[in-house]
Amino acid sequence: MKANELEKIGELEAGSADDPIEGAVRRMIAEIGEDPGREGIQKTPARVAKSMRFLTSGYAQDIDKVMNGALYSVAYDEMVIVKDIEIFSMCEHHLLPFFGRCHVAYVPNGKVIGLSKIPRIVDVFARRLQVQERLTVEIAQTIMDKIKPQGVGVIVEARHLCMIMRGVEKQNSTAVTSHMLGVFRECEGTRSEFLRLVKERT
Repeated sequence: MKANELEKIGELEAGSADDPIEGAVRRMIAEIGEDPGREGIQKTPARVAKSMRFLTSGYAQDIDKVMNGALYSVAYDEMVIVKDIEIFSMCEHHLLPFFGRCHVAYVPNGKVIGLSKIPRIVDVFARRLQVQERLTVEIAQTIMDKIKPQGVGVIVEARHLCMIMRGVEKQNSTAVTSHMLGVFRECEGTRSEFLRLVKERT
């Protein structure tokens, strides 16, 4: 990199209130051959820093605070499903987004959770650097640990920009992962019912 380019980056970093993400983005912009001082890009590092902090905000969230005590004693032991939960996450290998839908089911064991809490739990883990397989397991295991139901089933269907934009460049491919616990793993009928209800479109 030329000396004048390094000086320009230094000047821009000095005006960024020492934000390390902004500084790193400026250096990256320069390294790929773009001018970080160009009018259209001057504010890009600040935008990227703000965006990255939002997209990885799950690291700072506490599951118990997210649930906020929304567990209720109910005499109900049939399957509860929240399906088609939109997910947006970041692939930890390339820092590119993957996005799709998550389907969550559980069979209560004396307690149910407020329905809005399930998408919030999904977001806690989606808003981290992830691989889809781990995301699926973390959602299922957390619900199992916190609600203690008879079982939990989670299915994630997602499209990955690291496959669509680069690499194999397959625009129509979808990755599907699942994790079954308790009666969803042990009972074929429960698992089949979950899969059938997920496939049904309203």
